[in-house]
Amino acid sequence: MTKVAAYIRTSLENQGQGLDSQERAIKEYLTNHGMDATFYRDELSGATTDRPALKRLQADVFKGKVNVVIVWKLDRISRSLKDGINILSGWLEKDVRVIAVAQQLDFTGPVGQMVAAVLFALAAMERENIRENTRRGMAAAKARGAVIGKRPTLFAKDIVPLLQDGMSLSAAARHLKKSRQAIYDCLQREGVDVTSLIAR
Repeated sequence: MTKVAAYIRTSLENQGQGLDSQERAIKEYLTNHGMDATFYRDELSGATTDRPALKRLQADVFKGKVNVVIVWKLDRISRSLKDGINILSGWLEKDVRVIAVAQQLDFTGPVGQMVAAVLFALAAMERENIRENTRRGMAAAKARGAVIGKRPTLFAKDIVPLLQDGMSLSAAARHLKKSRQAIYDCLQREGVDVTSLIAR
């Protein structure tokens, strides 16, 4: 019998939109494929593997209680390249099938392990590029001198992590108590590639 686990993670502790959007996408996938799953939910940063639900999932995988793991995207498993590859490799070595629904990817065996390693590396590069663009945008804004009008109270460093953790632009606006346009304008002002963040 196929035993399916669905893992969702967001680092946001309050609003929960990240969890909700991931869960909706996974439930739609389950419905379309006639599958049922046990959900494992974490509201902690993906930079650490010390997450209660992830630990429970790991234990269940290695006890043979799970043979399919479904995630929204691979970076929900971990935002660390090394940790992500280690976790995924362990699952694949146990003949666990891993599915990333948003990326339409299905990983099994050694080939899946190799492809996943490449994707984890690309995701890490994308995050670093976004951080670098944010730093450059802020430096350029400083170089231009004082901002005309009211001093900004919203900065890209407050927004980018929310979007990277799966929040929509509208959800991030609600979380920060700002308008959607204010979020968009802030990212543009600081030179952040808005399209790469919200095209998810």
